[in-house]
Amino acid sequence: MRIKILGSAAGGGFPQWNCNCGNCAGLRNGSIHAHARTQTQIAFTVDSKIWFLIGASPDLRTQILATPELTPNGNSATASPIGGIFLPSADTDSLMGLLHLREFQSFFVFATASLQKIVKKENRIFSVLDRADPPVQWQTLSARGRLGCHLSESPGEAPAFICATFPLGDTYPDYVSAELVRTMAPEEATIGFSFEHAGKSLLVAPSLCGRNSEWTKLAASSDVTLIDGTFWSDDELRRTGRSNKTARDIGHLPLSGTAGLLEQFPRNARGRHILIHINNTNPILDEDSPEHSAVLDAGFEIAYDGMDIEL
Repeated sequence: MRIKILGSAAGGGFPQWNCNCGNCAGLRNGSIHAHARTQTQIAFTVDSKIWFLIGASPDLRTQILATPELTPNGNSATASPIGGIFLPSADTDSLMGLLHLREFQSFFVFATASLQKIVKKENRIFSVLDRADPPVQWQTLSARGRLGCHLSESPGEAPAFICATFPLGDTYPDYVSAELVRTMAPEEATIGFSFEHAGKSLLVAPSLCGRNSEWTKLAASSDVTLIDGTFWSDDELRRTGRSNKTARDIGHLPLSGTAGLLEQFPRNARGRHILIHINNTNPILDEDSPEHSAVLDAGFEIAYDGMDIEL
């Protein structure tokens, strides 16, 4: 399995267009040691031919253009190597990029039944995906389940990889009507993924609410874990003047503090653990900061745009 990190920042990217926090201002004026990042986008392949996306970021078009492996190939008019997209939630940062893929290209979208309701009932703009011939095909995921994924329609062919799902959060985005929310399962609001191929596993959990510990067992056994690095501290947004909400209020387990990610992450984890979905206010973005050193000393890596991982 090959994994590419096309984008590693949280919503708004880094620097964020309307933010003048110490990090964003410092990156613009060159006073901190940091690198610009686009919004989180992950891609992977098990055969170097067909690629799958995890999420569909608002920066997806630019990210695809910057990735030679995702450019069209073959002789047909529409020959993108992108075969499918796994959607973790209905957050705009995970969903908006689908609109970049409306150009008459057929592919699979893997999502929970609740997420499909949100897209198909409340956001008719996504019906542009149906213009492809054949139209985009939606595959339903459960909040807890295992799905064998095939790369061809050959009868009797073994799955190329297995996708296992598990719940990460129980809150739907604010734009979803209360009426619709009442019809949907809370455990389908945000899900994580474990992808298994040839005895190796990739865990993807870029949004941890911290209200369950199911992810810790998977993190202990995965070969690569891409995990929520959004905020360093619970009060980070308040201290930087960006919001009155805490990290946990908006569904993210902070890295530091009591019961933070650094404390909860299993000490016996066998594989690489990489922080992703890093908010523009997070001090770990400053590569000379003590917080940056702290996560490295704890055994974590920090994702960056263009990061390439082989399993």
